[in-house]
Amino acid sequence: MPARTVLLERLTKFNGESHADITPGEYTQLTGRAGRRGIDVEGHAVVLWGPDVDPTRVAGLASTRTYPLRSSFRPSYNMAVNLVSQLGRAAARDLLESSFAQFQADRGVAGLVKQIKRHEATLAEYEQQMRCQAGDFAEYAALRRALGDREAALSREGARARRGTVAASLEALRPGDVIRVPSGRRAGLAIVLDPGLHPRDDPHPTVLTESRWAGRLSMLDFPVAVDVLGRIRVPKNVNHRSPQERSDLVSSLRALKLPEAPRGRRGATKALHDDDEALRLRSALRAHPCHHCADREQHARWAERHARLQREVDGLRRRIEGRTTSLGRTFDLICALLEDRGYLTAARPASSGAPGGSGGTADETTPPGRQLARIWSEADLVVAECLHAGAWDGLDPAELAAVTCTLVYEARRDERAVDRMPSAAVREALARTVRIWAELAEDEAAVGLPQSREPDLGFVWAVYRWARGERLDRVLTAAAEAGAELSAGDFIRWCKQVLDLLEQLAAAPAAGGGTIAVAAPARAAAAAIRRGVVAQSMQA
Repeated sequence: MPARTVLLERLTKFNGESHADITPGEYTQLTGRAGRRGIDVEGHAVVLWGPDVDPTRVAGLASTRTYPLRSSFRPSYNMAVNLVSQLGRAAARDLLESSFAQFQADRGVAGLVKQIKRHEATLAEYEQQMRCQAGDFAEYAALRRALGDREAALSREGARARRGTVAASLEALRPGDVIRVPSGRRAGLAIVLDPGLHPRDDPHPTVLTESRWAGRLSMLDFPVAVDVLGRIRVPKNVNHRSPQERSDLVSSLRALKLPEAPRGRRGATKALHDDDEALRLRSALRAHPCHHCADREQHARWAERHARLQREVDGLRRRIEGRTTSLGRTFDLICALLEDRGYLTAARPASSGAPGGSGGTADETTPPGRQLARIWSEADLVVAECLHAGAWDGLDPAELAAVTCTLVYEARRDERAVDRMPSAAVREALARTVRIWAELAEDEAAVGLPQSREPDLGFVWAVYRWARGERLDRVLTAAAEAGAELSAGDFIRWCKQVLDLLEQLAAAPAAGGGTIAVAAPARAAAAAIRRGVVAQSMQA
């Protein structure tokens, strides 16, 4: 919205992959909002000072008036079927090869090659620094990295297993059970007043602690499974707000004379020590000659720098391969994959009255291809494949929103793996969606195309609860407990993305004519999401 003053807290911006410095063009876009038309004669832009803010760079951003153009264009499946339908395959290929993206890709290769050469010279210096008289330190460093990766994977698996164990132990609680809250402000003995079981959510037991506090706890209060230490008779209609009833129950609790709290459990550590692969890597590491070098850790630091820079060089080489491969060649690969999956037919000569003109190629799109032409999404082919396979049939509106959001949501940071789903139907539909994505990604890799982005489950709980009519504060809390830290602004933005896809599904034609099976629930899901702050943001 226009304002008299715009404040920039920092000069970096998330570009979809990392936080990068903003460009002069982005600076102009942000600060151009300063000054309200018809009210202010001028606007002001303020950059918040910080130790890393260079005033000269700020002046450069503010004074630059020529901005480099960078093409983000790449052919997509939806684009391919639309171009083939309207122009024919040959004319579409010629059009792509005359694009600005193709021109810029060819011109930008030289700069990447120079950057690789500079990095290779630095890599040679790192190799000198990490050289060890005892043996091949590069081989030793590779063993260390493999062991670290294995231990990290085991740690993630252990965290998921612990969460499942904790949930199962909480679901088994009954009123009157005496438990021990292991950590947090409410740590200590507690009486379960209400297990707080929900068919579509984690348990949130209501407890009374030894300090006479009564309230609800969540999974975050139980890093390990909870054990029942004893039982106390709790009145059926206990009023935990009554000081007298709380005092009576705490007196009964103290009369049990339960033992002191045991030491913390070490299940994850045990898993690390029992894993065969980790044991093999650890043994190979200790047996390596470089393991006993006096300068081992110094060499290891250089090896880590070498590995990081080598990954950057590999990424630059992949970018060169992507740029030197013509857009026409990429278009051919996409068409071949679509033809193999039944969205396009083999090219054939067109008659004088056929679409595409005399002597060209006829309309090669099939009914599924015409359905794909109506889906505009980064995961367009995954969506079309799911519709064709009936992976989402039978879902209610909230469940459909929960499943489709995985194809538009993209986490900005590492999030905890989601191990509980809103319903069995959502779990099954997501499993089928992931299988369809995996099969497509395998085919893309086989022909040399970039793989479609993997479905991301981080927004499932938030959009499911919102579509069921829950308040925003409860939705954001549930998302945080599921591992996705969302601000209200991020939540609204992702809801709009889900809305866009749901509205496309509601209007998409069936491959055989008519409407698709998920059209009605998609329409209902879109209506359920378009409420409250989401609806207000769309009207602003």
